[in-house]
Amino acid sequence: MWSIRKKVLQMVMEASKDSYPNEFGAFLKAENEIVYEIAVLPGTVFGDRHTIFQMWNKPIDFSIVGSIHSHPSGVCLPSDADRQMFSNTGALHIIVGYPYGITNFNAFNRKSEKIEIHLL
Repeated sequence: MWSIRKKVLQMVMEASKDSYPNEFGAFLKAENEIVYEIAVLPGTVFGDRHTIFQMWNKPIDFSIVGSIHSHPSGVCLPSDADRQMFSNTGALHIIVGYPYGITNFNAFNRKSEKIEIHLL
């Protein structure tokens, strides 16, 4: 069962507010299925309908377990592009949505199936 530290989720919500109306995106770092940090890749492009990760800048780091990004529309469901990325970049993915409150998010597995994640 996945968990995320509340302070990590709050930090992502604040970064998403700062990026609004553009998306914000980063990678999730976890140990023992507890997300404890994010990693922002150098050169990441935050657009109004996309986040483009420069994957060649992703470090070789086995603590990276997936991704987190915002949807300024407030819809916390994966797009086709999200589904493609989820299938290739880890076991856990989180989409946060406007207005970026602590409950405005959904978590997904690599098959884009909604899963539970607990706040710590």
